[in-house]
Amino acid sequence: MTAKAAAKPKAPSQAAQKRALRLQLAEQAGLLFESPDDIICGVDEAGRGPLAGPVVAAAVILDPARPIEGLDDSKALTAKSRDALYNLIVERALAWCVAEASVEEIDTLNILHATMLAMRRAVEGLSVTPTLAKIDGNRCPVLPVRSEAVIGGDAIVPAISAASIIAKVTRDRMLVDLHTSFPAYGFNVHAGYGTPQHLAALRTHGPCEHHRRSFAPVREAFELHGVVVTS
Repeated sequence: MTAKAAAKPKAPSQAAQKRALRLQLAEQAGLLFESPDDIICGVDEAGRGPLAGPVVAAAVILDPARPIEGLDDSKALTAKSRDALYNLIVERALAWCVAEASVEEIDTLNILHATMLAMRRAVEGLSVTPTLAKIDGNRCPVLPVRSEAVIGGDAIVPAISAASIIAKVTRDRMLVDLHTSFPAYGFNVHAGYGTPQHLAALRTHGPCEHHRRSFAPVREAFELHGVVVTS
């Protein structure tokens, strides 16, 4: 009777290897170090690039006693996976909060400052006060707690991954709802991004009240319809 050969261990996926490399680089750069007593919230946004709709930010404090498998950058997940993880995060997180900056605030402040505003609102809206906020990206909003910017954090910091999922799912649902009132633009398909379909609708119908006047394609569509945007 011959012995069966031992099964070879499964090689990590490319995505897992990429996350491990990012984590290693972040640790070497002196990031991701915190006290064991810290209450950490992850913060991320959705909707900086679209031509319409608010920018949405989320802050999440995960519960170490109730881990969630499969957290990752929301853009790397399927819509079905995002929805399933959204439900788990809402159920298991110690605290979470979603906030937004409106189209009017985006046009008044610019998209960067509006994003920082939405992030600050999300952190300040948490039912549990964190001691450290980890922000996806290369800069932090002004916060009443310590903060750390983590480039690529949505792929390497679970709390930021959770925030990215909450923010994206929330905003996508907002744009689906917006589609019911403004079906000509296809918000339910492109969530306000400047796709060929959206740009064609802008040229045909002109912008609606939910379009960002400070974004060039929207200004151009206004001008095409005889409206000069001065701000």
